[in-house]
Amino acid sequence: DGAPPPTSPTGLSAYVAVSQLLGPTPLATTGAWLGRYRGGVAWHSPLQFNAHPLCMVLGMVFLQGDALLVYRVFRHEAKRSTKALHALLHGLALVIALVGIIAVFESHRTKGIPNMYSLHSWCGMAAFVLYLLQWLLGCGFFLFPGASFSVRGQYKPQHIFFGITLFILSITSCLLGITEMLLFKISDSYSHFVPEGILANTLGVLLVAFGLVVCYVLTREEWKRPPLAEEMALSMDFKTLTEGESP
Repeated sequence: DGAPPPTSPTGLSAYVAVSQLLGPTPLATTGAWLGRYRGGVAWHSPLQFNAHPLCMVLGMVFLQGDALLVYRVFRHEAKRSTKALHALLHGLALVIALVGIIAVFESHRTKGIPNMYSLHSWCGMAAFVLYLLQWLLGCGFFLFPGASFSVRGQYKPQHIFFGITLFILSITSCLLGITEMLLFKISDSYSHFVPEGILANTLGVLLVAFGLVVCYVLTREEWKRPPLAEEMALSMDFKTLTEGESP
């Protein structure tokens, strides 16, 4: 009581602010690209495919990136609430990405286009399936009770590593998708620096910039969320009960 409110480490707030300024710009650029040059988005129509890039940028990039930043932003709130928000954002990203996958498969079926033959489709599907598995394992180990203290401790480094890896893989899949779409739609004029090609390339640069800022924040050791006093006490008591060690 009477202590000054906790503050964020120097520079963290600035980088988080930059990430939140950068984050919506790929989504807006994707919408501008689809609306200006690809006819917009509609579901049961020839434009159904266009829902795919919009959903993937929103779910697998922006929301996934924000979910990863939760533990850096909410540093002094109750950990269980932070865990719930982390899992909720990842779950929402998965639902939106699933809508995007359904859109592309239905569009291909309607037009008679084969599925899962390109590098983009392989990387994208791998990112989605592994992301779903990562979310399920994370909920099982950390959000819902059941896993022991030692098991959670052993799995946590893998969870963190694969979280960042899947975020990078998602952005890589988006870049492959942008290139594939440009080569399919404007292959004859792409090399002439047409406006559509420049806008799509800008989208790719924005995705990379957002990914770099998020990964930088996540990999700064001194910016990790510090354990609260009650969390340290609870962890010590739990470890004592389950492993027989003295506090």
